[in-house]
Amino acid sequence: VDRARRDELVEKLSRLGAGELGDFIAFVPLSAATGEGVDALVAEVSARLEPGPHYYPEGMVSDQPESFLAAELLREQLIADARDELPHSIAVVVDDVEERVTKSGDAMLAFRAIVRVERDSQKGIVIGHRGERLRSAGTATRRQLEALLGVRVHLDVVVRVDRDWQRR
Repeated sequence: VDRARRDELVEKLSRLGAGELGDFIAFVPLSAATGEGVDALVAEVSARLEPGPHYYPEGMVSDQPESFLAAELLREQLIADARDELPHSIAVVVDDVEERVTKSGDAMLAFRAIVRVERDSQKGIVIGHRGERLRSAGTATRRQLEALLGVRVHLDVVVRVDRDWQRR
């Protein structure tokens, strides 16, 4: 619909409705530029899908362990925040996950993550001025994990220089 004039669009839809261009169940005008019509398209497709089998238990959000999710989310945040400054040669490993109970009795997961970089200069980039970049990435990751897992999350992050870790 982005390129068509309104009268052209009406004419095309009427031809589709008359079956001139094929036998269709529904017609959904869609704008690639603005996204207008996407919700209608999703609703049309969803209404026609048959329920399928449950491959995972109810409430399971991923087939990956929480430690893997935490590591990948933190790595994604760091790379997105540092953009061109930080090469993609960082690795994040969660080496400890502990279930805890807060003072108020709520469940909490505590993650200990290690960010591995290859050079001292990269360590400074990851940490940022006065730790701001690492704090920001950690906070964003913690919020994402809390939303995904449905529990409070504590995230302890350490940055280590591990020369040539990629080659090993």
